[in-house]
Amino acid sequence: MVKLTRIYTRGGDKGQTSLGDGARVAKHDGRVAAYGTVDEANAAVGLARLHTQGALDEMLGRVQNDLFDLGADLCRPQSGEEKGPALRVSAAQTQRLEQEIDAINAKLAPLNSFVLPGGTPAAAYLHLARTISRRAERDMTALAEHEAANPEAIRYINRLSDLLFVLARHANEDGAKDVLWEPGAHG
Repeated sequence: MVKLTRIYTRGGDKGQTSLGDGARVAKHDGRVAAYGTVDEANAAVGLARLHTQGALDEMLGRVQNDLFDLGADLCRPQSGEEKGPALRVSAAQTQRLEQEIDAINAKLAPLNSFVLPGGTPAAAYLHLARTISRRAERDMTALAEHEAANPEAIRYINRLSDLLFVLARHANEDGAKDVLWEPGAHG
């Protein structure tokens, strides 16, 4: 566990922050942007959890923990000279998401149109978390074009947005309360 005794350090007062390996970078650095967006997605999952319970809430709790793992992975650049073990997102975490997606999706009503974010409060917040996850994925793939990044982390965030989509439909009474797009209906 991480023990925090001081919340402010004044180390970022000049627009820089420390990465997990101790390197100092600008707060707008692509790596910082990527794990910052992951943190936003985690906050949106937390909002969704205000409206969930039982197995769904437990699943989202695991996702929140995974998102902290993902942030730690992104925060520590990959190099050939790792000093100690680095926390990296694993294939097992991605596979768990795939199993959950398959199990939930099997129970959902078939889709006849695209789904608009909405329905129940839980579904609306899950759609918000999904869109933020997609932005995190864009930030992560942009980072990976210029620096080494864990490919499993990118697979994880891609599956996460899929999981959040099916969970939003699940939260809408397995699709019965989905808000469907009606192309051109208001034009």
